[in-house]
Amino acid sequence: MTALEAYELTTQGGATDFARVIKVCESFGRYCLISGLAVNCYVEPVYTLDADIVVIAANLRALTANLREEGFKTEEHLHSLNVLAPTSELRIQFTTDDRYQAFLARSIEAEVLGLRVKVASIEDVVRGKLWAYGDPQRRLSKRKKDELDLIRLAEKHPQLKSMYPSELVEQIERG
Repeated sequence: MTALEAYELTTQGGATDFARVIKVCESFGRYCLISGLAVNCYVEPVYTLDADIVVIAANLRALTANLREEGFKTEEHLHSLNVLAPTSELRIQFTTDDRYQAFLARSIEAEVLGLRVKVASIEDVVRGKLWAYGDPQRRLSKRKKDELDLIRLAEKHPQLKSMYPSELVEQIERG
C-alpha cells in the first residue's frame, strides 16, 4: 500500500477531497500550502488530517462560494476560513492573516498526496511556525506541535536555526 492509498483509507477519502480543493485553488490564482503538510515536504512526514492554505486575499470570497457549490461546508473564524470536506475526515483551513500573503510569491512546487502543488518555501514555513509557536493565545498543545515541527526542521536543515529564538536553539542544541 502506498502512502497515498494509506492516507485515502485512513481519512476516508481525504486525498480525493484534497485534490478537489487544490483544483479549485488553482482556478483562483496563486495559492500555497503552509503548516503541517508543507513541513512534511521538507522533513520526514508525519500524519495530519489538516491542510492549511493561503490564497490571494481578494479571491477568498469567490473561492469560498465555489467550494460551497462543490459540497464543502465552510465556517468563518477570526483568522481563518475553515472548510470541511463532505465525505472525508480532511480539514482545510484558509488563513486570513495578511502576514502570509507574501508567501505566495516565494512558493515552490512539490508533491503532496500524489499531486504537484504549490508549497511555501522552507523559510516561510519556518516563519509561519514561529508565528504560531510564539502566539500566547494559541492552545499549548498546538504550540507544542509547532515547536516539534520547528525542531524537526532544524534537525534536517540546521541553517534554519538562525531564524529561531535563542531559547529554542538552546533546547535543540542540548538535544
